[in-house]
Amino acid sequence: MEQFLLQNSWWIPCYGVVGAILTLPWAVGIIRRTGPRPAAYFNLLMTIISLVHGFLVFRITLGEDPQPLVVHWFTADDLDLTLMLDVSSIGMGAVELITTLSLLAQLFALGYMEKDWALARFFALMGFFEGAMSGLALSESLFLSYALLEMLTLSTYLLVGFWYAQPLVVTAARDAFLTKRVGDVLLLMGVVALATLSGTLNFPDLYEWAETAELSPTVSTLLGLALIAGPIGKCAQFPLHLWLDEAMEGPNPASILRNSVVVACGAYVLIKLQPILVLSPVASIALIVLGTMTAIGASLVAIAQIDIKRTLSHSTSAYLGLVFIAVGTQWTDVALFVLFTHAIAKALLFMSIGSVILTTSSQDITEMGGLWSRMPATSTAFVVGAAGLVGLLPLGGFWALYEGVDTYWYGQPWLVVVLLIVNALSAFNLTRVFRLVFLGPPQPKTRRAPEVPWTMAVPMVYLTVTTLLVPAILQRLYLLPDWTYLNWSVVLLLMLSGAVGFGLGATINLNRTWARPIQIPLKFAQDLLAYDFYIDQLYKVTVVWLVDRVSRFNAWFDRYVLDGVVNFVGLASIFSGESLKYSVSGQSQFYLLTILIGVSILGALLTYFAW
Repeated sequence: MEQFLLQNSWWIPCYGVVGAILTLPWAVGIIRRTGPRPAAYFNLLMTIISLVHGFLVFRITLGEDPQPLVVHWFTADDLDLTLMLDVSSIGMGAVELITTLSLLAQLFALGYMEKDWALARFFALMGFFEGAMSGLALSESLFLSYALLEMLTLSTYLLVGFWYAQPLVVTAARDAFLTKRVGDVLLLMGVVALATLSGTLNFPDLYEWAETAELSPTVSTLLGLALIAGPIGKCAQFPLHLWLDEAMEGPNPASILRNSVVVACGAYVLIKLQPILVLSPVASIALIVLGTMTAIGASLVAIAQIDIKRTLSHSTSAYLGLVFIAVGTQWTDVALFVLFTHAIAKALLFMSIGSVILTTSSQDITEMGGLWSRMPATSTAFVVGAAGLVGLLPLGGFWALYEGVDTYWYGQPWLVVVLLIVNALSAFNLTRVFRLVFLGPPQPKTRRAPEVPWTMAVPMVYLTVTTLLVPAILQRLYLLPDWTYLNWSVVLLLMLSGAVGFGLGATINLNRTWARPIQIPLKFAQDLLAYDFYIDQLYKVTVVWLVDRVSRFNAWFDRYVLDGVVNFVGLASIFSGESLKYSVSGQSQFYLLTILIGVSILGALLTYFAW
């Protein structure tokens, strides 16, 4: 039985796709009389099957050596495109995290989107989403990983543009798709180059090749930068980070997955590529620099947002920046630790704010207040999610940040400062949001705000308990350090940075009536952070302007130069033909004379230019 489950573990990513296919009769309107709910139930059933199958395989592989599954997808001459799956405890653990959060998000969506006319289409896209993510977690082939990343890009586009009747949603979906495509195209160049240099795209073979590869500095630099471009776009890192903010226009249940495990998939691929990236010191430095810029910059931008979903989406970019730093410094254990704890806490936070959005019909935190007594389960979920995200002992976020700070304590102390700043800013931002949304007097939109229905409350409460139990899970997996060997200086610094953030967030006056500050310095600082350091405007006057000018020049050149030459040849042919018809006499000797004169003129011209 165990061997059967292992040999058929490739079915685990397929369950989500099968669920998406089963929902199509409802999604495209073939079946109408039953309503869209049966489609949701089909997708939920396939997710449960995937969860159970993955759990059984995880139990089998726990503590065992990886057992790869190899499928020779396409073979021709010396070309062998092999799809390899990694059946190991780490890969199956990632699959279990994905399927569990997908199941909870789909249950949450049953209540959140109960009256949405396109519920079946939404669940079909969620099944597609889940299949791509599960496949990435098991993929041991760069070729397969790239194909699945493309599936995620398409899924993101379709889910962000789900409510396509709204112009702003269409614009957000387009921008998210095009921004991620920039990274995907560069990654494709890196994949093709790597396949040419190494002769393989399977990660184990690539690792062996990387140990003995000798590349010139230029080649290694270009290869490394191309390989990290895709994860930069997928993980919303500077300068390809603006799409995640716009992706918040999509339904909140999709945002639960997008901000917890979807962005983590790009980082997971980056972790897989880390043994190859060591060939390029420039790429490693780029990861550290971009991760640092994004971690601190996104944390600052988050504290100036008033859209409740955007306050958390920028926090997602910040924590993924810490993952990039860990990969750049070759500490992949820290990266995996941060990904795991962040995914659970951030999913819970998005469930909490999804409940708030559904109840209040608003995403503006300045229009909220007083929800603590009206929505106790939602309020508790937000508090637990926030505590599990920042460095608060003994929850999961603390141990992830502790692992990072302790790792950089002696060798790279400036990275310790980065982690402490991100922790403090995150604590400040979450405290600010909590005060504006849940505390204070009720506002017009929150006076009649009941708790959410059970379909939303059950997954939210379940994930609340899971977040509290993350330390026990880590202890069971032997991932927590021994208390006798703790670096208490690190513990105190982490607790202090979190306390500073919580303290500032709790004491700074947050007047809801401030539409804009009057003081010029404060107004400038608020605008600078609220508009993401004006990066989108900078793009408009640089990249967008350059592309627009080049496009206009190409259009002009095509219209007046290329078309002009073609039109001139056509007109010359017409006029020459029209003029020749008047010289038709019907005498053959005249025709021969005309040919002779023409050939003589042509010969004379050729002779002249030859000299």
